[in-house]
Amino acid sequence: MGFILPAIALYLLATILLVRAVGRDAIGPSSTWRWPALAAIALHAGYHLWVAWRTQGGPDMHFFSALSLVSLGMAAMTALVGARGRMATVGVVAFPLAALLLGVYHGYGHKPSPGLDWRLQLHAWMALLAYATLAVAALLAIMLWVQERALRRREFHTWLRALPPMTELETLLFRTIAVGFALLTATLLTGAVFVQDFFAQHLMHKTVLSVLSWLVFGGLLLGRWRRGWRGAKAVRWTLVAMALLLLAFFGSKAVLELILHRTL
Repeated sequence: MGFILPAIALYLLATILLVRAVGRDAIGPSSTWRWPALAAIALHAGYHLWVAWRTQGGPDMHFFSALSLVSLGMAAMTALVGARGRMATVGVVAFPLAALLLGVYHGYGHKPSPGLDWRLQLHAWMALLAYATLAVAALLAIMLWVQERALRRREFHTWLRALPPMTELETLLFRTIAVGFALLTATLLTGAVFVQDFFAQHLMHKTVLSVLSWLVFGGLLLGRWRRGWRGAKAVRWTLVAMALLLLAFFGSKAVLELILHRTL
């Protein structure tokens, strides 16, 4: 518990400070939310390292551990990119989510994965990083949708000032998708090369859904480049692709590990 309670408390403190900064339109590089957020992220990462060190076998890559690691990646990217300004508003969702999933992982307990060599570990870590990056993109897409909907209805709420301008938000969204798409491509390639049973029956649905998500993200980037896709279309396809990715990875894990009590 030496890591858990302080990390959760610091995540919640960062969220409160961030909400207050949003309300005052005072988000900036000097905002006080960053320090508790960075401390929480360090404790969150430290907890996973501590678990890996004290647990025999491979690193814990099971369902709740994977959720916690993805939320850690989301919080870390939010804190780092949020230092630039109003991108930090993503933290209003990312920080409490990280606190919740860290607590759930600790409460559920740790299960070491069967021995994974460095190639399979590389594939697994690449996948978690891709999911975290694309999950941030999904949050950015939701922010864009909320902003566009409010402006279309001429609802000029105070909190809208805390969001980046729509052009800046769209640019950041597609940059994040591009990075996530590259990581997802690397994930699929390393899976095809390193995972011997990549097309085994219990992985087939995961493979198909992951490839479909990759195609949607790739098509979205191509549409942006060739036809200037933006706005509602960008939001819709980002969320569709992310839903496919969640079903591919966490849907598969939930069914196999929590219901069938098998491992991927």
